[in-house]
Amino acid sequence: MKLNERLESLDVFRGITVAAMILVNNPGTWEHIYSPLRHAPWNGCTPTDLIFPFFLFIVGVSIHFAYQHKTTEGLTQKVFLKILRRTLIIFSLGIFLSLFPKFDFSVVRIPGVLQRISMVFFFSSILYLTTSWLAQIRIAVVLLFIYYILMNFVTVPGFGAPNLEPGTNLGAWLDYSLLEGHLWVQSKTWDPEGILSTIPAIATGIIGMLTGKLFTEIKDPATRVSWMLFIGATLIVLGLSWGLFFPINKSLWTSSFVLYTAGIGMQFLAACHWLIDVHGVKAWSKPFTWYGMNAIFVFVVSGLLAKTLGRIKIADGAGGEISSWTWIYKNAFESWLTPINASLALALTLVIFFGVILWWMYRKKIFIKI
Repeated sequence: MKLNERLESLDVFRGITVAAMILVNNPGTWEHIYSPLRHAPWNGCTPTDLIFPFFLFIVGVSIHFAYQHKTTEGLTQKVFLKILRRTLIIFSLGIFLSLFPKFDFSVVRIPGVLQRISMVFFFSSILYLTTSWLAQIRIAVVLLFIYYILMNFVTVPGFGAPNLEPGTNLGAWLDYSLLEGHLWVQSKTWDPEGILSTIPAIATGIIGMLTGKLFTEIKDPATRVSWMLFIGATLIVLGLSWGLFFPINKSLWTSSFVLYTAGIGMQFLAACHWLIDVHGVKAWSKPFTWYGMNAIFVFVVSGLLAKTLGRIKIADGAGGEISSWTWIYKNAFESWLTPINASLALALTLVIFFGVILWWMYRKKIFIKI
């Protein structure tokens, strides 16, 4: 592919991922959710567990297309400052989203989705501009094995033998030791976007960068897609095999999880590329292009809206109060649908609502660059 050619299928893939994030993060009620729209309780991988690693994989692919023309000059001060600026903006947006609406710094969650995206973007970008693709492969392998050794062979202070259980593993100990009071509110003692698991998450970004290189190095589309499908299948098999003794687990972001999800992500991108870029079958994909062109923006705004509706109280007609989100769910959807379908319908309505806004922004060529 040409250096200045935009990969439409990548925008679509990014858009599918962000729309899916909004869908699974905003059910009408958490009590009624179809099982594919839930995260695995611990070990295992549901369709919902694929969403975030897909996004980090896309971050890696995007890094290649953004910086491929800068590899000859390397990491200049100007480029480094640009990378640092974007990292700080994304990280700050994550902190802002955690603070909103109470802005209580004493309990703000410091790790988070946007925070992890910023870290993966930062370290992957630096590696892309300072190392060769062969070195990047070696670094990814080393990161995955270092994390495997740390989690499986290092004694956990205060808990004893190495383990992979929630709250007592090495990553949880590190999170609690350094960020007590600033972790995921549902767990309080560990975080699914914690400090130690950022190590293998960077490997997810590196695999994305290497996938991006396939696009520019392999000129024939059929050959390119074939290689992506083959490498993707290989990663899936490696991930499943490693998962036999280092279980596939999103909350721990295990090394097997990295390989397994990156393999599926590579195959999904190959399918999108073959349909959209090669054969021009793209009518179905337009709404996802709208999402993909303003991905971080819509993720942040959707989070702010959900939190706002959760805070605004409305009388429930029985002398009490419920959130406006719950009021909408009960009166607009549960009044005529089963609870589980009502819950899904509200989430889908939110996706469509933002789709309309993003369509208007796309038509007006409004793209919030972050």
